[in-house]
Amino acid sequence: MDVTAVRPPVMLALFGAAAACVAVLVPGASALQLAGALLYLVGTVGGTVAANATLERGDHLAGPPSDVDPLGPPADGALHRARSTVTRRDPTRNPHDGGVFGLSDLADAARASFRGRVSGDPTGAPDWVREIGTVGEGAGWFDPDGVVWRVHGDLSTLVGGVAALLGQGAHPLALAGVQRHSAYREDPWKRLAGTARWLVVSTFGSVQLAERESARVRGMHRRVKGVIEDGRAYSAGDPDLLRWVHLAFTDAFLAAQTAVGRDMSRFGPRWADTYVGEWALTAERLGATDLPHTETELAEALAAHRSVLEPVPADLLAFLSAPPGLGGAERVVYSGFSGGAALLVSPTIAPLAGVPGRAVRGLRERGQLAVTRAQLRGLSLALGSHSPSEEAARWRLGTGPTPAWAA
Repeated sequence: MDVTAVRPPVMLALFGAAAACVAVLVPGASALQLAGALLYLVGTVGGTVAANATLERGDHLAGPPSDVDPLGPPADGALHRARSTVTRRDPTRNPHDGGVFGLSDLADAARASFRGRVSGDPTGAPDWVREIGTVGEGAGWFDPDGVVWRVHGDLSTLVGGVAALLGQGAHPLALAGVQRHSAYREDPWKRLAGTARWLVVSTFGSVQLAERESARVRGMHRRVKGVIEDGRAYSAGDPDLLRWVHLAFTDAFLAAQTAVGRDMSRFGPRWADTYVGEWALTAERLGATDLPHTETELAEALAAHRSVLEPVPADLLAFLSAPPGLGGAERVVYSGFSGGAALLVSPTIAPLAGVPGRAVRGLRERGQLAVTRAQLRGLSLALGSHSPSEEAARWRLGTGPTPAWAA
C-alpha cells in the first residue's frame, strides 16, 4: 500500500490532536480549538480514505469492495443517515499526485463515517427516513422555521443526549427499563438509533407519520415492565416515568443548545419557554401527564423528583464516559462531547452523577465548553446544514431540494 495515501490524514490528525490538548489547557485559544475539531474530520476518516485509494489503484485482495462501513453497527435503524456512501475519486486523477485527496473527499468520507457509525445504514435512506419525505402532507406537529426544528436539527443534541442519559440513569425505575429490556451495552449505537428515530420522526414528520410513530413507541412500552430488587414495579408506559424521561431529555437538549448550539437570538429572549412548551406535545402523545411549559416550570419539576432519585451507578458512568467500539480519534472527540455534557446536567442531577453540572463555570469549564463547541462546528462543516431527515421533510414541504434517494 502506498504510504502517500495515509500520510496527509495522519499528519492532520496529529496536528488536530495536539491542538485539542493545548486548547484544554489554554481555554481562550479559539483557533487551536477549531484545529482540534479537525481531528474528527481527518482522524475518523483517514482509514476510510486510504482504503478507498488502495481499492482504486487495484492493489487489494481479490473480491468486490463492500460499501458497508465495517465500523458501523447493524443496519436496522438510525439517526442522521449518510446521503450516500463514500464517493469514489475521479478515475482520471493521478493517485500519486502529491495531494492524493481534496477537501471534498475528506468531507464525503467524514459524512459517511459519522452517519455510518451512528446508524449503520449504508444507503443513507432507510424506509423511515424516506417516509418523512413521502408520508402525509403539511408541516407536522412543529413549525419548520420554529424552535423545535432548530434545536433538534442542531448537532448540540449529540452532547445533550449524553447529559440526558445521565439524568435518566438517576431514576432507578427508568434505569431498570433500559438495563433489562435493551442491548445498550452490547450495541449502544442501535439503542441510540431507536430513541433518535422517535425524536426525529416526531420533529420532522407529517402529523400522520408522527402519530403512527407514537403508536409504535407506545406498543413497545407496553412490553417493558418488571420489578426491581427492592420490590418496586416499573413500566415504561407509567405516566410518571414517561414524565421523568421527558424532563431529563428536554432539560438536557435545552442546556446543550444554550451552551454549545447555534445562536437562537432570532427566536427572541423567550425561545427556551417556547421549546419546553411545544415539545411537551410529544410526551403527551406517549402518555405523560402534568408536563411543564416554561423553563422555570421545567426546573421546578426536576427539583420535585429529588426524593426518588439515586446516585447513577458507577458502571453506567463508566459506560457513558467511553462507550465501546470507538476508534482512537473517535474517543478523543467523544471525550469532548462527554466533557461538555458533564457541564450541562441539571443541578438536581449533577451531584448524583458525580459531575459539575451547570452550577460550575470556572475558567476550565468555560474552556471545555469552547472545545466542545468548536468540535461541533467542525463536524457541521463536514456534514452540511441539514440532516437527511430534515432534508426529506423540507422536500415534502416543497421548500428544499430533492434527496438523492428520490431523484
